[in-house]
Amino acid sequence: MKVISNNKKAFFDFFVSDLVEAGIVLEGCEVKSVRAGGASLRDSFVVIKNGEMFLKNAYIKSYEKTTSYKPDERKTRKLLLNKSEILKFERMVKEKGFSIVATKIYFNKENRVKVEIGLAKGKKLYDKRATLKEKSIKRDIERFS
Repeated sequence: MKVISNNKKAFFDFFVSDLVEAGIVLEGCEVKSVRAGGASLRDSFVVIKNGEMFLKNAYIKSYEKTTSYKPDERKTRKLLLNKSEILKFERMVKEKGFSIVATKIYFNKENRVKVEIGLAKGKKLYDKRATLKEKSIKRDIERFS
């Protein structure tokens, strides 16, 4: 598995659970750009419309060597999931106030682009401080051992 981009900010700002692998609909030049490392999930999120999931605000750099067609870098891209998974996510978003965020984009064993998405519940400021404190303690322990 070759990881292209991690969304570290999602884990800092949210409690992320129920991670699921989803396919993403890309065009040929976008796949080449992702393969070259030109993708970022910063500030991206997932919405559900008409029983389909869409990834919004994800950045995929336009491929330099393409001549005529250059798709929009931040366009809305469709995610490929089973209907039961989409219904589960939709239910959690409506009933319990969760959000859906993209956490990772990568190539799987079959060399296909996949996006890892998860249910996210927002953190309060004191939760973020606790996360920073745990991270610094862990770093100090690793430094001294």
